Amino acid sequence: MDVLRTLKHLFFLDWQVRRAFPKSSLDAIAQAIHVSEQTHGGEIRFVVEASLEGAPLWTGQTTRERAIDVFSQLRIWDTEGNNGVLIYLLLADRSVEIIADRGIHTRTGSAPWVAICRAMELAFSKSDFLPGAVTGITAIAKVIGQHFPAQGKRTNELPDNPVVLT
Repeated sequence: MDVLRTLKHLFFLDWQVRRAFPKSSLDAIAQAIHVSEQTHGGEIRFVVEASLEGAPLWTGQTTRERAIDVFSQLRIWDTEGNNGVLIYLLLADRSVEIIADRGIHTRTGSAPWVAICRAMELAFSKSDFLPGAVTGITAIAKVIGQHFPAQGKRTNELPDNPVVLT
């Protein structure tokens, strides 16, 4: 168990999420997702979680493991084309994971997602939360668009609004 990480998570408070992502930023992220989804055939969800608690914290759950849990809980895999993408930010760690459903992942592999994660983490480390999120969404849209171009009228299968877990 990483004692420093545990303490950081235990003392990370909900107001810190609201400061990093006020309603205006969440609205801008939803708009960025909505606009990006007009350019490709995928679905993007943005989730920010304040910190880990309980068993996940005590057992040292990684950001990636938690992102996979959230991907499942939000049913991002439940799209017709298996083309959902989760952007997951664990704010206490300022760590980002991108989980792409199998329809996209089989075509892209992990490399583009890792690069986008690192760029977002760099922005978040400087407290550039909204620019980092929007830049990440734009980069993800480009990757999805290469493999799932927009075709005709699309159905929005997943909500565009960000999810905040506190």
